[in-house]
Parts: sequence; structure tokens; C-alpha cells
Amino acid sequence: MEKDYIIRYAVAADASKIADISRKTFNETFGFLNTKENMDLFMRTQFAKEVLMQEVYDAANIYIVAEENGELLGYVKLKTNSTKEELKGKLAIEIARIYVLNACLGSGIGPALMRKCIFTAKDMKCDTIWLGVWEKNPRAIAFYEKWGFEKFSEHDFTLGQDVQKDWLMKKELN
Repeated sequence: MEKDYIIRYAVAADASKIADISRKTFNETFGFLNTKENMDLFMRTQFAKEVLMQEVYDAANIYIVAEENGELLGYVKLKTNSTKEELKGKLAIEIARIYVLNACLGSGIGPALMRKCIFTAKDMKCDTIWLGVWEKNPRAIAFYEKWGFEKFSEHDFTLGQDVQKDWLMKKELN
């Protein structure tokens, strides 16, 4: 049963909280599946708090947060300037991250955030919404498939020094 979380567009003042939830959620979800060395390297570089906060300030990114009683429970990062050769000629937007705290999985936050993503993409007159998901994340893949996303390609994602495979999935909006 879904609760009525507040789903809203993030503001600059949310940057620190978004960075904190990014690091916590990424570690909760992927830490036990990767080596400590690769996780530490990734967290020090690509997922350093300062790097994540700067992404919130970047005008090419749209952040949507889910909160309850002022506490962030999840968020989405949409990238408006991200392209893939396979989507050439389409107005597309990328879901670069959709993160929900592990303690809140199954609570309806993920679907609420996805609805807002699709609404935002349609409002921006996008033809396609797409994302990358680790091939070894069956829960996320099943979630995206439930929302009508289909695999259209793959690409490499480097976590620390480990090159992993991400599925690229898209949903046509027209």
C-alpha cells in the first residue's frame, strides 16, 4: 500500500541530503556485491560528497525527491543533456539515478518517483525516457520492466577498477 509521500523537485538546499542518501543507498545496494577496494575508490572519486553536491547545482540535471516529515527517503536524478547513439533523432531524457533507502523498499516510493519522472519527461515533450541498470540487479530490472522499459543496448560502467555491464533500457512516451 502506497503512502502519501511528498514528491517534489529538489532545490539547492537539498544538495547535502541528496549526496548523503546517494552514498548510503549505493553502499547498501552494491557494497556487499563488490570488493571493498573498488567501493572505496568509487566512493572517494565519483561518489565523493562534494562531487554529488555539484551535480545537484548543475542546470542540466533535474532532481526529484521523496520525503516524509522533512526526511529524504529517495530521489531521482534526470539528465537532460545525456545522449546515446541508439536514440539519435529522439528527444530523450535519462533517469541517471533512482535511489530509495533500503528500509523504504516496497513502500511505494519507487513507483511515486517513477510516475513523476514520466510526468516530467512528457511535460518536456520527450519521446523517450531511458536509463542504465547493472545487469546483476534483477530487482531493479524487474521494476523497470513493470513500468514498460525494454532493453535496447548495453554499456560499460566502471566501479573503482572493475568494469561492469549495464543494460540500457528505454520507454517510448508517444
